[in-house]
Amino acid sequence: MDYLRTLGSAAVSSLVQKSGLNLPFSLGPKASTHDASSIWTLYDATKRDDGSPVSVFEFDTTVPGKKTLLPLAKNALRKLRVTRHPDVLKFMDAVETDTTIYIMTERVRPLVSELPTWYSKGAQEKQDWLLWGLHRISTALAFVNDPCNSTHGSIRAGSIFLSTSGEWKLGGFELLSSPTDEAAVLYTFGGLMPDANHIAPPEVRKGGWTALKEGPPAAADAYALAILIHTLFNPDAGPPPTTQPPHQPPQPSSRGAIPVSVFPSFKKLLTPNPKPRLPVKTFLDTGLAESLGEGGGFFKENRLIKICEGLESFGLMADGERTALLRTIKDVSHSLPETFATHLVLPSLLTALSHTTMSSSAAAVLPLVIQLGNSVPPTEYPKTVLEPVVKLFASPDRGTRMALLDSLPDFAEKLDKKTVSEKIWPHLQSGFTDTVAILREATVKAIGVLTTKFTDRILNNDLLRFLARLQTDTEPSIRTNTVILLARLAPLLSQTTKSKVLAPAFARALRDDFPAARVAGVRAFVACAASFPPEEIANRVVGLVASAVIDKEKPVRDEAFKAVAMFIDRLEKHAATLPETALDDGAPNPLAGLSPPNGQATLTSSAGALAGWAISSLGKKLAPGELQSSISPGAAPPIIPSATKPAIGLNGVVAGPSSSKPRGMQLSATKTTVRNGLPAELAEEAAAKTWGSGDLMDVNADEDDWSAFESAPDVVISTASLGFDTLSSHDDDDPWGSLDGPSPAASPPPPESAPLARNLPSLSRITSARSPALSAAPSTRSTPLPTPISSPPAELRTPSPVQAAVSTAGMTKEEKAAEMARRKEERKQRIAQLKESKGRAKS
Repeated sequence: MDYLRTLGSAAVSSLVQKSGLNLPFSLGPKASTHDASSIWTLYDATKRDDGSPVSVFEFDTTVPGKKTLLPLAKNALRKLRVTRHPDVLKFMDAVETDTTIYIMTERVRPLVSELPTWYSKGAQEKQDWLLWGLHRISTALAFVNDPCNSTHGSIRAGSIFLSTSGEWKLGGFELLSSPTDEAAVLYTFGGLMPDANHIAPPEVRKGGWTALKEGPPAAADAYALAILIHTLFNPDAGPPPTTQPPHQPPQPSSRGAIPVSVFPSFKKLLTPNPKPRLPVKTFLDTGLAESLGEGGGFFKENRLIKICEGLESFGLMADGERTALLRTIKDVSHSLPETFATHLVLPSLLTALSHTTMSSSAAAVLPLVIQLGNSVPPTEYPKTVLEPVVKLFASPDRGTRMALLDSLPDFAEKLDKKTVSEKIWPHLQSGFTDTVAILREATVKAIGVLTTKFTDRILNNDLLRFLARLQTDTEPSIRTNTVILLARLAPLLSQTTKSKVLAPAFARALRDDFPAARVAGVRAFVACAASFPPEEIANRVVGLVASAVIDKEKPVRDEAFKAVAMFIDRLEKHAATLPETALDDGAPNPLAGLSPPNGQATLTSSAGALAGWAISSLGKKLAPGELQSSISPGAAPPIIPSATKPAIGLNGVVAGPSSSKPRGMQLSATKTTVRNGLPAELAEEAAAKTWGSGDLMDVNADEDDWSAFESAPDVVISTASLGFDTLSSHDDDDPWGSLDGPSPAASPPPPESAPLARNLPSLSRITSARSPALSAAPSTRSTPLPTPISSPPAELRTPSPVQAAVSTAGMTKEEKAAEMARRKEERKQRIAQLKESKGRAKS
């Protein structure tokens, strides 16, 4: 069998199965520290049906020297099977053969393997732990002595085990016997146990183990308990001197590390005479006494014992008592035994939280649960802590939900996406619509720690729907925190969602009547600057943020100015990376004339250059189809001789002679349109520089093609605004119809708020070919008149009749050619008439 043992637990299990023995467990590693002080070999094992951890005690009669101990092993199995107590080793199953006995119990480890760890800790911490363990053993021993009317007979460190929760469990039932039991082994085989003589009371040493029949059942166990106390507190001191004849009472000098409050009872346990010896039950009662008299209350004042007793009646406590217990646990949590905290206190608190009656204490219990859970090994944390905590999210109790939201940051990082999306989010979203404002706000704050745990659907759809509703919440703090949360969510959102949600949401915050919400809105724009492309910053974001620079509250204004400066800086950096022009290589740059050589252009010169560029480039940019557009039906304007005809400026005032090249420009007294809205006072100078000197048309250019001029787009400039508005081309069929005066459906005259427009003459009144004022000497002015015309001459008020022009829209190519030939002929006739009248004037 020694050879079998060396094969290891796996080989043992295999051989046992081959022998036809079906074991309810699978053996694991052996606890070697248990061999020297017991007749058993202890194994860590797993239960075969569910894989739960168990311990297996093996007794093998084939091992030399153990066959004589078979009665003790059988007695231990028989007594352990029928003895049930919380502080007694829990029996689960057994397998017995002719040579081997297997006893399966709850998973335990020997006390002797744990003692060296505690001896290195602080005195008070070690004392609390030892007294707590002695209290458990004393309770179990009192149960064996009184209700069971039996003697354990083997109270020593080797008979004590620690459960997975760190609780002390009493085992070693090899000698457990009752005086009334006919098959009692204590009185016959008591001396066969290892170290039996070290714990034997004086009466046994004097009269043998049979002498125990004559004394109380608890006498031998009380004496052994005293020796155990001395061994635990003074492991290096050896047995107390009183164990040797003549058994003198213990002296204070021999107390060692035994607590002062325990020492009086300790001396009574060592009384040589069994009849006056202090029973274990009395020792236990003395330790639990309320009064702190001589030698009393040493169990009652122990912190670990207080916690255990309090947790047992936690649900029945008053609120004040419950609060005091939680405060005690919190104060000693750092010094609690790890297994005690994680397997005893923690499950008790989680169980208490599951009851609705505990909602008032949830705010204090849950943080303590998370704190104690930090000591749980990472492999056990999901099952020990997270699983019961996650189940609490389904609780309808507001106190529990509020406590969960407040404590969520402490354990959120240990949650996985599946748990959050499937088990937490369905219950968490109810907090957004709760009627209690505090719970809604706590839900918004708690969401921030779970953002990386949500699925894309929750982030980009479900969550945003709730936040959109919360941004109109009646509570200003909720609206503010919603904006802050959106800013934190921005990096996780898809680009499509960002473009649809961020700017409108932050813009709404800027209109909030709560100053803090507006500040949050500005800061949110800044925090999410990377989420906005440069085009959106220029076209949308800067305008939205700039509206806050005149906010009524200074903090909002300060933040807005900083934000605008930051966005402008980003735009400047982006603009520096752009090319100088987007035109194709080799194409002329229409902006080249806007900057003078010295780079110091004035606003006036810039306005003139801008107007000239806009007007001259307009015809160049039209599509071929637009260049061939027809003229609307109507009377053709009379031709003004170049020698006497004034040029008309962009703002409707008379300018100097223009160039002889025809210009595709609509001249109207009521509307003008140019790009970028320059000031009205610069319009005159801009018109003069644009047009220069010369005529609108060259009367001598008989062979020129006018199609481009006739189809040139009209540029409308609104003189009511006294400046340059937006340059635009009209697509109507009569781009020149305004030259003949307003049509019946023409728009009403400019409002009274434009005095200059009222003083400007209608172009239909200043285009008469027979005007004496315009037929005098030829004008040589190259600059516009300083003041607008206030009243045109009488001769200009009646235009000469001209033949209505026929529109070429809808004509075929042949019809258009015929129409253009007819117009050319009419033009030649008008030119001839002008030349004839000019000749008569000279003569």
